[in-house]
Amino acid sequence: MDFLANSVALSRMQFAVTAIFHMLWPVLTTGMAIYLVVVEGMWLKTRKSEYYYHARFWSKLYVLNFGIGVASGIPMEFQFGTNWAPFSQAVGDFFGSILGFEASMAFMLEAGFLGIMLFGWERVHPVMHYIATIMVAFGANLSTFWILTANSWLQTPAGGEFVDGKFIVIDYFQAMFNPFMLNSVLHMFFATLETSLFVIGGISAWYIINERHPKFFARSFHIVLAVAIAVAPLQLYIGHLSGEQVYHYQPTKLAAMEAQWETIPAGQTAPWSMLAIPNEKAEKNTWEIQIPHLLGYILELKPKLSEPVQGLKEWQPKNRPRMIGLIYYAFRAMIAIGVFFVALMGITVLQWLRGKLSPENIAQQKWLMRAWILAAPLGYIAVESGWIVRCVGRQPWTVYGEIRTVDAASNLPPGDVLTSLIGFTVVYTVLFISALYFGSRIIRKGPNLELPLPGDAIDLDTTPAEHLPNSRPVLK
Repeated sequence: MDFLANSVALSRMQFAVTAIFHMLWPVLTTGMAIYLVVVEGMWLKTRKSEYYYHARFWSKLYVLNFGIGVASGIPMEFQFGTNWAPFSQAVGDFFGSILGFEASMAFMLEAGFLGIMLFGWERVHPVMHYIATIMVAFGANLSTFWILTANSWLQTPAGGEFVDGKFIVIDYFQAMFNPFMLNSVLHMFFATLETSLFVIGGISAWYIINERHPKFFARSFHIVLAVAIAVAPLQLYIGHLSGEQVYHYQPTKLAAMEAQWETIPAGQTAPWSMLAIPNEKAEKNTWEIQIPHLLGYILELKPKLSEPVQGLKEWQPKNRPRMIGLIYYAFRAMIAIGVFFVALMGITVLQWLRGKLSPENIAQQKWLMRAWILAAPLGYIAVESGWIVRCVGRQPWTVYGEIRTVDAASNLPPGDVLTSLIGFTVVYTVLFISALYFGSRIIRKGPNLELPLPGDAIDLDTTPAEHLPNSRPVLK
């Protein structure tokens, strides 16, 4: 009951619900847009119809995700003015402008060219259509850049100073390119790409194992695998670099991620906690399995630390993150999924080199196809876990070290916040069920391999009129 009477806690819960739900959709659109650029480019280069049909089929799932992403993203940003007005007043000169860039540059670019990408196949020249697809992909990933720039500034504020509780921008580019920005943008970019690759690969594996268009989906599976060879291990490495930054810039978050209560001095070896049961009340781990020396290798690639790993007891309870168990296991879930992706990719590449993934016999690899189907939703879990570590681990600060979350929230009646929280939860539940329904319909129906190719590919001088498609061709 105390929770229901606390407007700050309810506002945090509402933002968590809207952010977790919204994140499900741009994760796929940003990565799948790159895949659409690849397959359409292959069609323009080779004129093989299978690439054209891939572009048409996967774009249906793209637009479904795009629509729900828009519907769920706008209310999330409105909360900065409703539930978090003091925060917006304090940092709006910088933070607000970054969100404005995301809407005016990224979202409008993606939305502006989306219609051409979806409906312009018979209406514009293929090169113009390909440019539209590239602009959609660029806009989607530009959105990632601006959002992660804004969030990174919350983690490591730079480029100005706080005067009477308001952030005054001194160097705008220093604020943009704050210490967390580059690795954060890269980590999220590869997270969305990796998630999309394993979703496309998992759906392709489902078709293959059910012997529906196996040769057609063997092609998409091979494209995904070729890209994942580089993306999966690179994502792990960038994640390591992000962990190093937490080590240097956010010691309280690192302590929460590792459930580390006691400080480990510099010059000593540090074990890595593989599993534990954190007990915040007793300020210790009730149960724990440790791997000796591993934390030093994770943080510095050597057994002995050059800097101390500070324990949670170094800070008063009000100045350290809460929900240590959630942060601890969210971090490990993200790592475990990343390692699983690399292992699955490696095993699949070995089977590919052995000639087991040719279009003729790929359907026989049922255990491998089932593993890819299992992997399809795991990227979402990893992304959501990463954001939990990133944002819950930043507490009790909204702007790390500068603005406490309790001071950033609007003074609203708890009943009003609870009503809006329930409303968002109901609407988002309906949207989620609808997305699953329409997405499953698209997948069950499968690709339409009877679509006529765009008219520009037809030689009007030699093709009889009765053999032309019903749609009007584009004249050369």
